[in-house]
Amino acid sequence: MRTPTAWILLAGFVAGSILNVRAHADGPKDNELVNVRPIPPLPTKELSSSDRAELEEGAIALDHEIEALQTDLKGSPLASLIPDVQIYQNAVRYPLTYHEQIDPKAARKALADGLDRAEKLRAGQSPWVTAGGPRGYLSQIDGSVQPYLLGVPVGYQTPTGLEKSKLFRLDFNEHGRGEDLTELKFINGKAAGVAGRFTVQLYGRYCCANKFAGEMDLFECLSSLKRQYPIDENRILNIGFSMGGAACWQFATHYPDVWAAASPGAGFAETREFLHNFQNETVQPTWYEKKLWHWYDCTDYAVNLFNCPTVAYSGELDGQKQSADIMEKYMAEEGLKLERIIGPKTKHAYEKNAKVELDKRLDELLAKGRDPIPMKIRFTTWTLRYNRMFWVTVRAMDREWERANVDAEISGTNIKVTTRNVARLVLDFPTGKSPFKAGDQITLTVDGTNIPCETRVGADGSWGHVPVKTGGKWEGVKPDDEKGLRKRHGLQGPIDDAFMESFLIVQPTGTAANPKAGAWAAAECKHAIDHWRKQFRGEARVKKDTDVTDADIADHHLILFGDPSSNKFLARLAGKLPIQWSGKEISLGSQKFAADHHALIAIYPNPLNPNRYVVLNSGFTFREYDYLNNARQIAKLPDYAVIDVDVPVNARSPGGVVQAGFFGERWELLSDHGRN
Repeated sequence: MRTPTAWILLAGFVAGSILNVRAHADGPKDNELVNVRPIPPLPTKELSSSDRAELEEGAIALDHEIEALQTDLKGSPLASLIPDVQIYQNAVRYPLTYHEQIDPKAARKALADGLDRAEKLRAGQSPWVTAGGPRGYLSQIDGSVQPYLLGVPVGYQTPTGLEKSKLFRLDFNEHGRGEDLTELKFINGKAAGVAGRFTVQLYGRYCCANKFAGEMDLFECLSSLKRQYPIDENRILNIGFSMGGAACWQFATHYPDVWAAASPGAGFAETREFLHNFQNETVQPTWYEKKLWHWYDCTDYAVNLFNCPTVAYSGELDGQKQSADIMEKYMAEEGLKLERIIGPKTKHAYEKNAKVELDKRLDELLAKGRDPIPMKIRFTTWTLRYNRMFWVTVRAMDREWERANVDAEISGTNIKVTTRNVARLVLDFPTGKSPFKAGDQITLTVDGTNIPCETRVGADGSWGHVPVKTGGKWEGVKPDDEKGLRKRHGLQGPIDDAFMESFLIVQPTGTAANPKAGAWAAAECKHAIDHWRKQFRGEARVKKDTDVTDADIADHHLILFGDPSSNKFLARLAGKLPIQWSGKEISLGSQKFAADHHALIAIYPNPLNPNRYVVLNSGFTFREYDYLNNARQIAKLPDYAVIDVDVPVNARSPGGVVQAGFFGERWELLSDHGRN
């Protein structure tokens, strides 16, 4: 029988997680704000004192080995493989330190495997690189080492000479929901070798449906793989089932130009309808939460599948068949047809024959590969976080969180572009990715306007242009228009965006101007650190305000807790933000809020380094209640919010939100707070 694609890697994780979700889906607990169950779950059985002592001693010993390797291998190519040892130490240290579930037998094996790898590295050996198994990479987001499972092609050896020109297919798999999926359990999974391809099971930062840092996990992992292996970037598959199916929908619709094909199985594709059908929950979002649904609701990005071959799988009797049903509906509205394979009389699982059929179809698509220079592009986005489709990049929008469209087509040396809600474009054909010949004169039309293109196609076939819209009229780029503060990719907000790149939490050392707000900020700082660890499985970088360096300002988004009286770095920003905060009041334009019981949450370009953010008094914005269902794990606050700290914090909110909104495209304060 044909070997299944990447879903074979961790089938056990998926099957167990489905039962976990269903056990709570029909009862009231997932819809109640009180008594929210802890995620990850607390241990059901405490370690014996002897087991704890043994494992702590082993974890310390392995840590010493890692420190020695970092010194001894400094400057050596083998140093890049130290994360492959660190994943074992973390897998044991984390549950011991943070009181999580731990299997002593699995922990002993992890420590032994880590020591074995350390010894081999010291001897200049790394057999797991060609054998596959648990691997690790260093994340730039928080400096943590994140695990993944790698299956290498059967019989693979490190290529030499002419063999280096052979490129391999790569299959990414996103796993199902598993609230007990600690690093220790994950690295005990198996990565199967498949002929002619690499397979990767992503940890995805635990149980977040590959959102936020879990989304970046794939691309950080891909970057690490490309440095080590001959990966064919035109033959990459994305596939997932259950929670992993939701992740696959997200990757397919938000990054359609990366994949040769995508195959979501079950899962969810948006928030409102899924929670209503699967959870019997009536969702009542605030106006800004409703806008923020446009971040991860895949139905809003359905047209992007025009450029991404997608084959959806559903069990005929599966409640999560709803995800493909609703995507089929939204794709039809765009004139697209969703290719589907349905397992007859099957609930939440792959049906045997349907899986064989699906695998065959995906093999056909991967053999054909991705077209890196499509002659026609249909692209939509609601945020500059997702701004690229092959040779088209949206550099600026008229209004963030409203739908932007780009339809672009090449015919000979003519390029025709039609847009909506787009203020600046980049059309880019680099060397090796151009359909043009050297010396060609390109004719460009944008929304019916002919744009002069003085530069001809280069000798290497490369060509590019940057049309910009001024006063509703398209013309060639004006360099002056690039100057000044404006929302752009990676600097467009909202608050949660800061936690998708390198960040540093800055704690105050001074005394707050108002005790209530100061106590609230201290509690929120602790919450942010604790819950980053719990939900995104890393230890956040933390410094005191007195210890922040110029290098920190250059390298990180700064997450500042406190007020201008307590946090010395916040004091440096006084008068440099569009919202003013003094010991007496918070000034939001003409609105004033008494500072004795109000606090400010916000994101803004750092005035001391406009290429990075500052965030005031917030970690990621979804909270404990939202952990219960992945469809709820979405951004809950926009660019800023004023909090009444007299209103108690709960599992959904950091207090009473008395005002909130989005800044404008120039990061200015809008009179309507971005509501309309």
